[in-house]
Amino acid sequence: MKHYLAIDLGATSGRTIVGTLDKGRVALEELTRFDNPLIALSGHLYWDLYALYNEIIRGLQRAAQRGINIQSIGIDTWGCDFALFGDDGALLGNPIAYRDPHTNGMMERFFNDRLAKDKVYRRTGIQFMNFNSLFQLYAMEQKHNSALKAAKKILFIPDALGYMLTGKAVCEYTVASTSQLLNPATGDLDEELLRALGLSRDVFGSMAMPGTILGTLTPEVQKLTGLGAVPVITVAGHDTASAVAAVPAKDEHFAYLSSGTWSLMGIETPKAIINAESQERNFTNEGGIEGTTRFLKNICGMWMYECCRREWKKQILAEEHDETKVQQRISEELSHQRLQGNAMKEAPNRTLVNPDDPMFAAPDSMLQAIWNYCEAHNQPIPETRAQVCRCLFDSLVNRYKTVFGWLQDFAPFTIDTLHIIGGGSLNAYLNQMTANALGVRVLAGPQEGTALGNIMLQAKANGGVGDIWDMRRVIAQSITLKEYQPNK
Repeated sequence: MKHYLAIDLGATSGRTIVGTLDKGRVALEELTRFDNPLIALSGHLYWDLYALYNEIIRGLQRAAQRGINIQSIGIDTWGCDFALFGDDGALLGNPIAYRDPHTNGMMERFFNDRLAKDKVYRRTGIQFMNFNSLFQLYAMEQKHNSALKAAKKILFIPDALGYMLTGKAVCEYTVASTSQLLNPATGDLDEELLRALGLSRDVFGSMAMPGTILGTLTPEVQKLTGLGAVPVITVAGHDTASAVAAVPAKDEHFAYLSSGTWSLMGIETPKAIINAESQERNFTNEGGIEGTTRFLKNICGMWMYECCRREWKKQILAEEHDETKVQQRISEELSHQRLQGNAMKEAPNRTLVNPDDPMFAAPDSMLQAIWNYCEAHNQPIPETRAQVCRCLFDSLVNRYKTVFGWLQDFAPFTIDTLHIIGGGSLNAYLNQMTANALGVRVLAGPQEGTALGNIMLQAKANGGVGDIWDMRRVIAQSITLKEYQPNK
């Protein structure tokens, strides 16, 4: 029996999780959970890296207090964002968050000023999004960011936290691949793109593949936590890469849908797919484990639904002043079961929106954005919560169908199964709608794909499991998958 600790950080919350590998099965136990809120200050949005470090320390302390014999630690986070460190190793301010508006218009400006759009895509194969690290760094350079000028290390978020725990700086491959700075043909950051930014390669640290031992906890961290010299492993630092590593597939004939705030639909390929068609359809090639590529497309996901739920909660808070009634109404009216069940009673495909339209990226009011879109596109305006939710589910499934068709065009194999992983795998209604729309079998689970991938990559580094298919076999043996067949 061996125990591994996963630090799993999302864009809204984070957790520390112990994974136990025993007799060919893996089990998870959550130690701590915490919020990861954005900080709004002086017109910018920041992540609080110090707070995240503190929460990680708290999770490690909990493991020590429990007497859990931790074999190693692995960190996964969202992609694209990075932290800047000075020549003395000090953090030069909190990282700017990917939802910060400072990159608005910077893509087009970069293409005009530095390198053409086609050239950037040919060198990276990455989907164009204004918050990619390439455009964040360019925006900071254009605005004469003082931290960037002084930076001696530029580390992506999992690498930055690993550096704070061990004092060792690397550039983990999977999270670097989200930046639009990595060239999949060379397996390293692209020198021409770095020159276009006026940056040298050495500020990013040496490239580290998933499953590399980064180092051990510093004496300071050991003292703070009560743990010994526990190794920190560079798992697949990008949470999606860890999640896809956990897809319990038996062969390569599958597509995956990592379903949460974002939906990421794709296939696993032995090499990047970079051509005019993949560029036109804005597909991305992100690094996976064991030299694989995650050929995928980002889709809005449950973001719109989550935003609407928050607005409805605010409405209830404004209407009720009795705390007991407030909580009662929220639990009754805004439960997922209630909202989703009522949505399925509405007429299908009455209203369809494009979930990936830029107007839904970060509106002040998601409900108003939906109404504005419907008005502009001559769509019936959803008036009730049930109609709004049905609109969102229908629209999301419609987008899934389109992207799945494109994936089948690109895939060098027939796709006969869609694996849905992440929190969205619990939405039975949406899963069945997806199976019906795509015409293929859907297998839902695991919900904890990211944490499982993180744990299994640590186990692989420790010799506890073999290759990726062995990892997937262990995961499949450890969970119960729910199957959805398309209705004829």
